[in-house]
Amino acid sequence: MEKVKFTAMKDGDREDYEFLTRHEIDYASKTAERLLAALVDLDESLSGYQVTRLGHSLQSATRAWRDGADTDWVVSALLHDIGDIYAPYNHDEYAATILRPFVREQCAWVVEKHGDFQKLYYAHHLGGNPHARDAYRDHPYFDDCAAFCERWDQASFDPDYDHHDIGFSREMVEEVFARKPYDPAVIRTGERVALTDSSIAERRN
Repeated sequence: MEKVKFTAMKDGDREDYEFLTRHEIDYASKTAERLLAALVDLDESLSGYQVTRLGHSLQSATRAWRDGADTDWVVSALLHDIGDIYAPYNHDEYAATILRPFVREQCAWVVEKHGDFQKLYYAHHLGGNPHARDAYRDHPYFDDCAAFCERWDQASFDPDYDHHDIGFSREMVEEVFARKPYDPAVIRTGERVALTDSSIAERRN
């Protein structure tokens, strides 16, 4: 069997859907590979900064790593702007949707909201609201998103910053996207993990 028999989903039978499930599992197993390739494409996305979007992403992930952050944080920092290519007006939501089945709820929420938190640094120059993040002031992950933006995101546009290359994060990305999606042991709803760990950071620097 190379293709399903049906042309309308309601006409499919068990054989068709078992066949598709096997193909979908195989395709999903290569998600990390596709995301790493998409990161490279960020080099051709939005210009005007002193670094490319890929460079920005690698700097963000490197800063996270050097701060002693765990794998979920490092991968989230690496992929937080992956939506810039296809969803420039809601890139944060796009990236969070990709990450949400495979990382802590905390990390996915931070990635989803980081666009509003970043307005603190520039919106006042453009007639926007630099305090958009205050809508989430009472959220348990508010401080995490503020720290994510301050330590890793807004600071990562420096052409002289010595960041890791994409290969450095490959195993972490592969580990994250090999997880069982929406596993409660991974999502860890409501749990907060510090962005930084000074004891780990000391060993990594």
